[in-house]
Amino acid sequence: MLLYLNALFVGLLVVSNILGVKLFSIGEFVLPAAVIVYVVTYIITDVIGEVYGKDAARQTVQAGFFTQLVVLVFILIAIELPAAPVFGAQEEFSTILGGSFRVMVASLLSYLVSQHLDVSLFHGLKKKHGSRKLWLRNNVSTASSQLVDTFIFITVAFAGTVPLTVLIGMAVTQYVFKLIVAIVDTPITYLLVRMAKKEKQPYERAA
Repeated sequence: MLLYLNALFVGLLVVSNILGVKLFSIGEFVLPAAVIVYVVTYIITDVIGEVYGKDAARQTVQAGFFTQLVVLVFILIAIELPAAPVFGAQEEFSTILGGSFRVMVASLLSYLVSQHLDVSLFHGLKKKHGSRKLWLRNNVSTASSQLVDTFIFITVAFAGTVPLTVLIGMAVTQYVFKLIVAIVDTPITYLLVRMAKKEKQPYERAA
């Protein structure tokens, strides 16, 4: 189960970076499509931390950061490769996959800080409550880390490029949306924890 959780975590991170160029609207609010994917990665690290421990969760975060760097390098190489005469979408390819360097830096920085904060807060609460109140540590750690993630990303990526009121609006909208998704996904966290613990028990008995 740990292998699948790690694979899902890394896969969602890579997909979120690709989806980030797509904007969608809910009423007057505009959001990047990546938010529907990225917030789920925090649930996965919470599940890994709950079942396999803090060290395993931190290793997952570090592996995700390394993978994003590697993927970024290969994407940049692919963009710079000379396009074949029959390939007429080089500009679109570059636009969709390239993004901007500033946005990429903002994404990596916010990820590194917020994911480590999420793990620390989650296990701080677990140390206090033991195996009880999974819902509390899941939501508190995610809500806090997503606040930091949103602030860092929006500030680094867009400060100075849009009016302050727009900047604040973007941050608030993204954070509220992420928070709603995190709360709604709480039952899924319980389900994944139960599945992981059930899968882990035979190995513990065998050991």
